Formats: sequence, C-alpha cells, structure tokens
Amino acid sequence: MLTAGMKGVVVGLGRSGLAAVRYLHRRGIRVKVSESRDRELLSRKELTTLEQCGVELETGGHGEDFFGDADLVVLSPGVPPGLPVLQRVRARNVPILGELALAAGRIPVPVIAVTGSNGKTTVTSLIGELLRAAGNKVFVGGNIGTPVLEYLLDPADAEVVVLELSSFQLELAGEFRPDIALLLNFSPDHLDRHGSMEAYAAAKRRIFSRQTSADVAILGGDDPLVMAEPPATAGVVYRFGYQGDCQARVVEHAVYLQPDTASSAQVEVYDLSATRLASRVNCLNAAAAILAVATLGCSPGAIRKGLARYQPPAHRMTPVAELNGIYFVDDSKATNVGAVAAALAGFEKNVVLVAGGRDKGSDFTLLRDAVRNHLKYLVLIGEAATDLAGALGDIVAFEYAGSMEEAVRRAFAAADSGDTVLLAPACASFDMFADYGSRGEAFSRCVRDLGDGAF
Repeated sequence: MLTAGMKGVVVGLGRSGLAAVRYLHRRGIRVKVSESRDRELLSRKELTTLEQCGVELETGGHGEDFFGDADLVVLSPGVPPGLPVLQRVRARNVPILGELALAAGRIPVPVIAVTGSNGKTTVTSLIGELLRAAGNKVFVGGNIGTPVLEYLLDPADAEVVVLELSSFQLELAGEFRPDIALLLNFSPDHLDRHGSMEAYAAAKRRIFSRQTSADVAILGGDDPLVMAEPPATAGVVYRFGYQGDCQARVVEHAVYLQPDTASSAQVEVYDLSATRLASRVNCLNAAAAILAVATLGCSPGAIRKGLARYQPPAHRMTPVAELNGIYFVDDSKATNVGAVAAALAGFEKNVVLVAGGRDKGSDFTLLRDAVRNHLKYLVLIGEAATDLAGALGDIVAFEYAGSMEEAVRRAFAAADSGDTVLLAPACASFDMFADYGSRGEAFSRCVRDLGDGAF
C-alpha cells in the first residue's frame, strides 16, 4: 500500500529510476534518491526531474544513514539487491520493491510479459505490432526501453500492455501477475550478477509465480532448460518450437498454429518466407508472438497483416552490406553464448565471426559445437578476447584485433565469396563502446568504409 506522506528511497536513476521518482511523487510519497554516480555525471533531465519533485539527493554511493527513515525502498533494475546497505534495510523489515511490484494490481488491462535469455525484444515488439494490426491501442515497454511505471503515469487509453522483462526486473517483482507470460529460452547470462545458472533461471521463472487458472504460460518447447522444470503456474500452458506436439510449430519458414492439439480444429498456417522473420531464430520468435496474440483473440488476417509489415529492431541479425559476394550481418545484441549459438545455427560452415567484449560470467566452451559446425574463422576483440581464444582456439583459426576497424578489415580478408562476416560478440560492449547499439553502428560504419575503398 502506498499512502501519502510515506517516505521512499529510490536507489539508482536512469529511465526506470526517474519513472519511479515521478510515480511515487504523484502518489504523495516523500521521495529521496540514492545514486552511485557523482552529481556532475547526472543528466540535465535527471536533475530537472529531481528538482521538480522536491527530491533529496545522495550521490557518489549509498550511505546507511540516508535510508534510516525510509518506509519503502525502490530498486532500479541495474542495482544489485545484495548491496550491504540493503541487507541492513531488510533487517529493519523495510519493503524493498522493484518497478513491477509497484505496478502489481494497478494495470486494468490485459498484460503480456516476455522473458528469456534471447529474443525478448523481437518477440515483445512483434506482439505489439500484431496487436496494433488487429486495431488495439498498445503500450509496449519494460526492458525494451519505456518503464512500466510510465504507463501508470499516462495510460493513454491503452487496451493491452506488453512488457519485456529482464531477470533483474523479475527478482523484485512482488505480486506482479501477467495474464499471458512467455519464457522463450535459457542460456547462461548475467552470471556475474546472479552468481549461478540456477539463480538466474529462478529469477526468470518468477514471471509465472502469481498466475491463476485464468492465465496463460507460453514456453519455448525446444529449449531443454525451459522444459526441464514445469512452470510454477496455475494457468494453461502452451508451447512453441520445432517439436511436432507444440501448439505453435515451426516448419521451415512457416508457423503452424493449433492451440488445441488434442482436437481436430483447423490448423492455421503463417508463411514467413516473404517477411523479415524468415530465419531460424526469427521463425521461433514469430511462433511465440503468434501464439500469444492468438490466445488473446487476434484474427488470422490481423496476424498476417502484422507479420508482413514488421521490421525487427536494429542490431539483431541485421543485414549490413554485400561486398565481393561476402555478406556482413550485425548481431551486436548477441551478448551471451546462447544468442551466438542460435545465430550460427542459421548458417552453413561459412561464417567469419567477430566476437569479444566484456565477459558477463559466461562459459565460452558452450560454443564449441556451434563453432565446429558453422565457423570458418574467428576475429577476437575486447577484454574477453584471450578467454574466447582459450575456449575455442584449438578448434578454429583465429586472430586478435585491437579495434572494430581492424576486426572488420581482418574478417573481410579471411572471407571468400559466399561467406558471411557476422558480428555476434557473446559479450557486453562496455569495454569499448557505450552500448551494444554503438558497437553495431561502429561495425556497420567500418563495413561501409570497406565498400568506399578506405582500406
């Protein structure tokens, strides 16, 4: 319960933190903010919002005394819940909430929530597009860019809320309950935060924990880690994948939808061959999205219309150029081993891979089978280059590059006509770039320079 006059501390700013500040302020909460950055590093927007909401601000760390009078603490997703100061807050029985816990029970329209290690943004944005094609007003947000609390600040007549949810957000989800919850897949990711694959998977599975018999759970039926443990849901369970008994089954470049596989109901076929979704990875993403919106009642005609006009987000298997018969593809968003393995599975053994960056606690040996089956050559960049070489260097020829420019040049030299140069780093970008988008843009720019004869 949020009562006017309560005292709340928001830990960490950024988009989620700012939305939490504005939401709590509107509810009459006396807001304080504890931020690890120094004040001079805060943006003008952040400082203006704090001033408008009358916020008391602590910067440069998190002091225990600052939390002394708090009635509740709201954690931004990027803030680890294991901070020592938070342990002392818990000892005083002060609630520590995430943005989903604040939103729980306050969204009056159907909620579709998507999580998984890979494909979340594509599936979330595709669900939004399919719903819009069916004539719905849709709020699309969460980890995809717009915090869920922005919806509560301005519902704007949305008829459906679609959220991409990270493991960080789900850790402190409280009683948040999606009407339709999707768990796409599991691969090792963010182990530097969660500590183990088991803890990471447990955070993801919390998406189902509050569901009732009126709700729906949608699972990646091909993923052994997803299917290893039944979801903790009271809802109806559907599956998507290549398996014959999946309710949304992928066959080549088409999705066969039959929500009730036990009946003789007619199968709906969605041909993806003429869309931007005609790859192994995106066929699975499309199957998940189609199953979700069909469950909500979207017509086949609306679904086909949405599939035809959908454009995937940038830096996700994005074609960049073709030079001398060599194809360049930007998959900078492939920041874990599962995403890289999935990307490589769509090619024959004709890939020159550019990989590396900041390790997130990954086990790069999990890429060995994919490398054997699909890789021709490996160009390594960033802090994790030597770790990747140690895990893979005995099964594929490789070399190091000191910059993206050098990496593109070396990859181009190693490729032949008919090959693909793929940027799929298996790592975060923060050692060399501001984010994965900046990394992908640098790759594309260097490829364009090749085409201009710069080398």
